This record gives sequence, structure tokens and C-alpha cells, in this order.
Amino acid sequence: MKINCIAIEDEPLALKKIKEFIEQVDFLNLLEGFDNAIDAVGFLKRNSVDLIFLDIRMKKLSGIQFLESLQIKPKVIITSAYDEYALKGYELDVADYLLKPFTFERFIKSVDKVYNQLNTSQNDNSNEYIFVKTEYRIEKILIKDILYIQGMKDYLQIHITDRKIMTLQTFKNVLEILPRADFQRVHNSYIVSISKIENIERNRIRIGSDLIPISDSYKVKFYGILKERKILI
Repeated sequence: MKINCIAIEDEPLALKKIKEFIEQVDFLNLLEGFDNAIDAVGFLKRNSVDLIFLDIRMKKLSGIQFLESLQIKPKVIITSAYDEYALKGYELDVADYLLKPFTFERFIKSVDKVYNQLNTSQNDNSNEYIFVKTEYRIEKILIKDILYIQGMKDYLQIHITDRKIMTLQTFKNVLEILPRADFQRVHNSYIVSISKIENIERNRIRIGSDLIPISDSYKVKFYGILKERKILI
């Protein structure tokens, strides 16, 4: 499994060091390095990443402000010379906190932790069904029957083979319980079951009579996953 990552660090020597460390780890794929968080925000609107190495004290937009602004949060490893931000970082659910100067051994321990988390989440969730809360009851849904999931303001609409179910849930909660081997987010408003895709044309997925858009922010990761699993040739 390859982990696509970016590094955000305003000190040139520190950014160079992180890049060199990343290049020595075969499961890390550095997409880009940034000397400020604002450019990284623009990049993330067009690309999907698995991991961000993030400095805290930066001009214009701090690492904490950057984290708080993200709607889609990949794994984050904070790299900082200041330990007073550690608590705030963990409140924002960062994967690890590397205190500068850190060694390559400490770096490896940190990225290994992220690798195991991502690998476990991809291989977990082998249940054949889930239970979903609706307005008046709890519905049992067979995972093999789910076609796709659509976001509708505060609700999710789960499209299954014979009906639609509305539930007050978040995409994050749903993705945590669905098997990641088959379900992928392709748009801010859509998760699809890969096995139910009939065709893809002009970045639109056809499932039954429905067309589901693939947004620019998810396109790279989605097609990359299809290639990685050797189901796109």
C-alpha cells in the first residue's frame, strides 16, 4: 500500500529534511512540498492525499488554523519545534506529533503508525450487514445491497437495491464501518460501491440508471485506488 503525502513547512532546511526522510521510505509517495499552508489549501481542493506532514508556526496561516479549515481530513503528523501545541493537535485528532529536531528512527516510528492505521482500516469491517438508525426505527442493511450513498444536507440517503434509507449520519461515521475495499468517496456528496459500478464516462459513474459525478478533489485518489487494486487496466 502506497501512502500519498504532502509536507508543509516554512523553513527551507526543515522541508528539505522531511523530503529526504520521505524518499527513504518505500511506502511513502510525496506528491508535493509547500513552504506555506495557503498554497497547500489550493492543492487539496484539486487532489486527495492520505497523509500531511504539518508545521505549526507559519506566517499568514498557522498549522492549527489550516487543520481547523479542512473539511476532508487525511492523517496528519505535526512537525514542530514547540511542544505547547501538542494538546491542541491531539484535540484535532492528529496521528502523531514530531518534536524538532527528530531523528529518522523517530520519523519511521511515526509513519509506521500511520501505515498500520490505514492498512487496518482497509482490511477491517468484514461484516455482512450494518444497522442504521432512521427516524422511527433501526434498519438492517446488507452491505452487498448498497449501491451508493448520497449526502443531503444533514442527512445521508443510502441507496440499496430495493429502496432508499435516510439517516442522520456523517460520511466519516459511515466510512468507518463500511469495508474500504469496496466503498470509496468520489465527491463531497457521494460514496459509491466499486463493485456496483457499471461504467465510467467523462468522470461520471453509472450505477443502474443513476449518474454520480467524480469531483476533482477525489479523482486522483479514486483512479489510483482502482489501479492499485489491479481492477483498472
